[in-house]
Amino acid sequence: MTRTILRRSVSRAPTSGTREEAVTPSQDPRTRRRRLGVAAAAAGLLAALLTTAPASATPDPGDSPAAGQRVSQSEAAEVRGAIADGEIPGQDEIVHSANIEHLTNVPKDALPGYNTDLAFQGRYAYAGNYDGFRIFDISDPKAPRTVAQVLCPGSQNDVSVSGNLLFLSTDSSRSDNSCASTTQPATEKSSWEGMKIFDISDKANPKYVAAVETACGSHTHTLVPERKNVYIYVSSYSPSATFPDCQPPHDGISVIKVPRKAPEKAAVVGFPVLFPGEGPDGGGNPGAPTNPGVSKTTGCHDLTVLPSKDLAAGACMGDGILFSIKDPEHPKVIDRVQDNVNFAFWHSATFNQRADKVVFTDELGGGGAATCNAAIGPHRGADGIYDITGRGDHRKLVFRNYYKIPRHQADTENCVAHNGSLIPVKGRDLMVQAWYQGGVSVWDFTDSTHPHEIAYFERGPLTTDTLQIGGSWSAYYYNGYIYSNDIIKGFDVLKLSDRRTDSARRVHLPELNVQTQPEYFD
Repeated sequence: MTRTILRRSVSRAPTSGTREEAVTPSQDPRTRRRRLGVAAAAAGLLAALLTTAPASATPDPGDSPAAGQRVSQSEAAEVRGAIADGEIPGQDEIVHSANIEHLTNVPKDALPGYNTDLAFQGRYAYAGNYDGFRIFDISDPKAPRTVAQVLCPGSQNDVSVSGNLLFLSTDSSRSDNSCASTTQPATEKSSWEGMKIFDISDKANPKYVAAVETACGSHTHTLVPERKNVYIYVSSYSPSATFPDCQPPHDGISVIKVPRKAPEKAAVVGFPVLFPGEGPDGGGNPGAPTNPGVSKTTGCHDLTVLPSKDLAAGACMGDGILFSIKDPEHPKVIDRVQDNVNFAFWHSATFNQRADKVVFTDELGGGGAATCNAAIGPHRGADGIYDITGRGDHRKLVFRNYYKIPRHQADTENCVAHNGSLIPVKGRDLMVQAWYQGGVSVWDFTDSTHPHEIAYFERGPLTTDTLQIGGSWSAYYYNGYIYSNDIIKGFDVLKLSDRRTDSARRVHLPELNVQTQPEYFD
């Protein structure tokens, strides 16, 4: 794949401030001169990245702060040199393409943990955090106002909303299901993890109303909303014979049914097996040693549904799947694909509006590694674009190309493909996407074989000598603006002004959970 490299048109010295620069594309297709990360191309490091998968239950930072990992002296010198030469932004410096405006940043406040996923409803944005969630009034996108901050530690805390209900994923073993729980080993039978449900009819005072324990917890979840009930597809993985509530094989998803008028009656109604097979691990990708560098499939990481088409796509560690949700309690797999050459961990999925394409992401290194460099290259830790061919139960996923941001990042910056959403423009397939410390990328995959970037926003590295987790976790387009939840820096609002995307401003949704994709033009 030919990649267009954006070269910065400004010169700058290292800075620890928050100066912003707009940059313009260069016609020079060369990579940054220092070819960041080439020194790290040793086989040992590359092998380590390819065999690393996200942990199944990370203690929330509120209980156990994560420490950064120091890089070598030569790598630190390379980062400082690249900043001095203006090849990458300075520490904490903001740069962006000329067609993006950074409207504001709202720093973290009462919740010190990692910021995670986002959901939207009317004039409100809901921001997950490892220590709970925060509700913003975004009536004025230039000045979001905090409405509530709810302390409820539990790792991930991916958030979705439907009507007056808010759903929160807990993927770390807790002492109980309360918001006052503490970490507790998964080897103890009394430990709890799963889904929490809140009543948000009063946005300033969310009320915790129900909890449902699920096998292996809830790393992420996806809503399939109906008039009387909300179904929740719960994704989790990495079982162990030593975990009483997370036993292998774990080759499916938990399905929770939530009655809207009685959410306290929410319960698991099924565990559909997506990877049937013999043996203790089911029938998913066996991973290493059969497929070196690929995660063994022991569940799913994330699912995206397209209710208007009765379709869902699953990113399931070593497999990508397409399935029907005509019967939401009994999803049916239509097709399954693997990429045992370049994909290490199938992380998430996004349909285009016509439902004839799916973008899968590969979270190489589990989101904690520096994979946007020359050593890793353009095909690993990237998006995989698949066309959907055929009809009905005979549809197939057909690989077309990869997309990765065209700017090398420093070896102190965790960077890999992560959460994004469509930008609703008729006749075009456009997406905004988070890349951790690689920032926010807006790209076009209308031609599946030739994806290309049209806009971006990023900060310089958090540090020049330590690989510290940070950057944009989720970047989504909602009612005319891009909202990004930065793990460390807080809540960012961006305005995209481009003739290719301006028509999207006319599309206004009453609610958006990105993993429950709407019909934008119905």
